Amino acid sequence: MKNTNYSKIAALSTVIANMIGVGVFSSLGFQVIPFENGGIPDKFSILLIWFLGGMIALCGAFTYSEIATTLKRSGGEYVYLSKLYHPSIGFASGWISLIVGFAGAIASAGLAIGKYSAPALGIDVSKLIGVFGIELSIQKVIAISIILLLSFIHLAGTKIGGYVQSFLTAFKIGLILIFCAAPFFISNPGLPISTDFYPTEASLSIIFSFSFASALVWVMYAYSGWNAVVYISGNVDNPIKTIPFVLIGGTLIVTFLYISLNASFMSVASFEEMSGKEDIGNIVALKLFGESFGGVFSAIFSFALFSTMSAMIIAGPRVSEQIGQDFSFFKKISIKNNNGIPVYAILLQALISIVLVLFSTFQELIQTLGLTLSFFALLTVIGIFIIRKKYPHDASPVKTWGYPFTPILFILATIWMIVSFALIDPSKILYSILAILPGILIYFVVQKKSR
Repeated sequence: MKNTNYSKIAALSTVIANMIGVGVFSSLGFQVIPFENGGIPDKFSILLIWFLGGMIALCGAFTYSEIATTLKRSGGEYVYLSKLYHPSIGFASGWISLIVGFAGAIASAGLAIGKYSAPALGIDVSKLIGVFGIELSIQKVIAISIILLLSFIHLAGTKIGGYVQSFLTAFKIGLILIFCAAPFFISNPGLPISTDFYPTEASLSIIFSFSFASALVWVMYAYSGWNAVVYISGNVDNPIKTIPFVLIGGTLIVTFLYISLNASFMSVASFEEMSGKEDIGNIVALKLFGESFGGVFSAIFSFALFSTMSAMIIAGPRVSEQIGQDFSFFKKISIKNNNGIPVYAILLQALISIVLVLFSTFQELIQTLGLTLSFFALLTVIGIFIIRKKYPHDASPVKTWGYPFTPILFILATIWMIVSFALIDPSKILYSILAILPGILIYFVVQKKSR
C-alpha cells in the first residue's frame, strides 16, 4: 500500500507555516496605535506580549501532546471535544474550523498577499475591476486566484503537497532571518536604527491594562497554528514521537522568530509609520532597501505568505473529512481519491474561503478568528483534566510537561484575554457567538438522520 503519510520534517513545516504568516506580518500595525484606541504603543510591552504569547502557546502544546497521543485521531478539536464533552460541542468546533478557523485564515492570508503585492506590481490593489459582471478590488482578485492555485496543488497528493510545503516554509524562515539581521548590516546614514527596548515609565501601566490583554487576540492569532499537526495526526509517521516534537519544537522556533522579527520592525520604522497598517513588511523593506529593492522584497513577502495558506489547505480538510465520516449527511466531503486526498473537503474549503474574501475585511477576519479559535483551544486544554480521569494512566506514553501548572496557566491567560477584549469591543464577542450557534443547531438537525 502506498505511504501517504507526512514525514516529521513535513509535519514540522506545516506547523511552522501555519504559525508564521499574516499575524506576525500585520499585527504590529494594530498594536502600535494610540493607547486610548486599544493599542500598546511601547516597545518593551510589545516584545513582552509576543514572548507571553509564545509561552501560552507552549503550555497549550504541552497539553495537546498528551491529548492527541491519547485519542489518536485526525480532526483536532472536533474529535477531542466530541469525546471529552459532547458531540454537539465537537461539531460546533468542526463547524468553526470549516467556516472560520481554516477558511477564514486562508481568506485573510489571501487578502494579505493581495496587499503585500502592491509595490511589486506597481499598482493600486484597491482599484476596482470587473470580474464576471462583479466589481472587485485587485487585492481580492489576487487572493481568490491564489486560493484556487494552492488548492489544486494539494489535490495532487500528500507527497507533492509535503514537498511544496517544506520548500515554502524554508523560504519563509530564510526571509525572516534576513529581516532580523538586515537592520544591523545595512549601512544607511539616513536611516537611524533604534534598539532601545528597555521598559519606560508607561510600560507598567500598559502591561496591567485591558488594552494589553485584548492585544493578545492579535498575538494568539499569530500563534494559532501551533496545534496544526493534531488535524493531520492520523497522517503523520510515528505519531507518538512526531506529534510532541512538532508541537513543542515548532512553537519554540516560532517564538524566537516572532520576537526577533518584531524587534527588527520596531528598530527600523516608527510607530506613526506602522500605525493601523496591514503590510508592515513592505514599510520596513522600503525603508531598508529603497524603492527598487523594496519592490523586490514585496514580491518575496507575497510568495512567503503562500506557505501559510498552503499549510492551512493541508490541515483544514482533515476536520471536514472526519465530520463526513461521522455524519452520513456530510458523507460526500469525506470521500478520498486514490492518493488519499479528501477532494471534496478541499474544494468546499476553497469555496468558503473565496466567499469570505468577497464579503469580509482583513481586520474583521483576524479579530473574529483570534477569539473563536482561542475559545475552542481553551475547552480542549480544560479537557486534559477530564482525560486524566476518563482514560487509563498509561493510555499515552506522552504526558503533559509541568502538569497541572502549564494547562492552568494557558486557561487563565486565555480567559484573561477573552474577558478583556469583550470589555473593550463586545461586538466581536457577539460575532463569535453568532458564528458558533449555527454549528450547534445544525448538529441537532442532522444527528438523528446520520447516526
